Amino acid sequence: MLAHKDLINLSGKTAIVTGGAKGIGFGISYRLAEAGAHVLIADLDEAAAQKSVDELTAKGWSVKALKVDVSQEADIKNMVQTAVSTYGSLDIMVNNAGIYPNQPIAVMKTTDFEKVLHVNLLSVFMTTKYASEVMKQHGGGKIINVTSIDALHPSMIGLAHYDSSKHGLWGFTKNAALELSKDNITVNAVAPGGIVTPGTSAGSGGLSAEQMKAATAAFLAKIPMHRMGEADEIGKVVLFLASDMASYMTGSQIVADGGALLS
Repeated sequence: MLAHKDLINLSGKTAIVTGGAKGIGFGISYRLAEAGAHVLIADLDEAAAQKSVDELTAKGWSVKALKVDVSQEADIKNMVQTAVSTYGSLDIMVNNAGIYPNQPIAVMKTTDFEKVLHVNLLSVFMTTKYASEVMKQHGGGKIINVTSIDALHPSMIGLAHYDSSKHGLWGFTKNAALELSKDNITVNAVAPGGIVTPGTSAGSGGLSAEQMKAATAAFLAKIPMHRMGEADEIGKVVLFLASDMASYMTGSQIVADGGALLS
């Protein structure tokens, strides 16, 4: 039995965090690196990823940046290979990258729908496929998918493609957990509610910053805790799932939404 101080010690482990440069992704990268893991921040925004790496390495933590388009299979393969060649293994795969352009069905194009599915869902199939191949060779690992409360209940009009991707991701999480459990690979998810991030502050897709502010205010009124969440509050849940604290969990989804789904 591990001592309590060792339960969240990730020293010697290697983690990849997609979309790890900002917002929820940075909150996750921060907590995993703080716990001792080697963290590869994989993000389409190379400059933001490097800025985050500089901030975390200044604390003495082991972090590296890599430009990755998660909708491209070649990038996914290279990302996994980079983690292994740099750190010798891949123990924790965090699928956080996602997009949420606000588009009512009436104006949504097929290509718009497909793009969201590629980034939010197909990418997780690819990372799971290639990450699990490595994990099997090293005796197991942990795959953690960032879904959304929209995987359980829609939050607003204009996110039909996003909600489809997140419902699909929750279904994929459960089936992957079923398949990979024999290989000592756990697959779990965390479903954030409203989280303060650069994306939610700046507006999304068809919504202006003012419209997004109004939508956020309406959403905030439904939250029993009467506040938005912080990125670190998701980072801490992911740390739990990545650690030995969650050793008997697979195919589970942790909702961290301030109670929003209660309303």
